[in-house]
Amino acid sequence: MNSLLVSISRVAENQWHAVENDLVVGRGHASRRLDGRTFLSIDTWDDSVFDRLATAMLTDHGEPVYTVVDEGDRALTSGWERAGFTTWRREREYVVPTGPASAPIPAGVVITAAEEEPLRELDRALRAEIDWPTMPAEVLPWQGGSVPLDPSKYTVAKLHGQYVGLLRLATYTRQPRIGLIAVLASRQHQGIGRALLGQVLGDLHHAGTGSVAAEVNETNTAAIALFQGFQARHTNTNLELVHGKA
Repeated sequence: MNSLLVSISRVAENQWHAVENDLVVGRGHASRRLDGRTFLSIDTWDDSVFDRLATAMLTDHGEPVYTVVDEGDRALTSGWERAGFTTWRREREYVVPTGPASAPIPAGVVITAAEEEPLRELDRALRAEIDWPTMPAEVLPWQGGSVPLDPSKYTVAKLHGQYVGLLRLATYTRQPRIGLIAVLASRQHQGIGRALLGQVLGDLHHAGTGSVAAEVNETNTAAIALFQGFQARHTNTNLELVHGKA
C-alpha cells in the first residue's frame, strides 16, 4: 500500500477513516469513559496507515489520551509506542472458581445487599483513601459530577450498622466480573475483604455459576494475594498506555 495515496479524515466527532481509492482501509475511534478519560482505538492491518491515523487522532484531541492492549500483542503495542504512548498501568486478568462460602465472617460483621445512600457515603470515603493508580481503570476518580452507583451490583460489609467494605459485581457479560473490592483503611487486615469475596463466590456457586473474572493492577499485591487464596488463575495481562501526562 502506498500511504501517500491514503487520505485521513475525521468523519464524526469520535471517528476517523483512512481511505484509498474510495475504500476504507483503516478506522480510528475515540470513546470517553465515565471517569472522564478518552480512550483511542485503531483498526487497520497496515502500519503506515496506523501511524497516520494515530497522528491525526492525537492532533485532534487534547491530552492525556489512553488505549488498552493485550500485553501479548506486540504489533499493536509497537504501533502505539511509535505514536508516543507509554505504559501507565498493567492489569492482570484472573478467572476465579466459585464454591461454597468458606471464608469466616469477622465478629460483628454482616454481609448484605447494598442500599444507595450508605453505599454512596462509603464510596466517597473510599475514594478519599484509595491509591487510585493501583485500582481498576473503571473506578478511577470520577470527573463527571455525581458518581453513578447501582446498588444492585454491590455487596457490602456492615460493622455495628456502618458500611465498611464493598464488592462490585458486574453481570453484563456471559461471565460475571468482579470490578472492585475495597475496605476502609481503618478496617483492613481484619478479614472483611476475604469475607466479602467468599460470600459472593458462595452465592454465585449456589446460583449455578462456575467462575468469575477479575482484573487486578499488578502493583496491588494485597488484592493479588486475596484472589490467589481462592485459587484464582492468571489468564492474561492488559497494558493501559497513555499519551501525555496522566
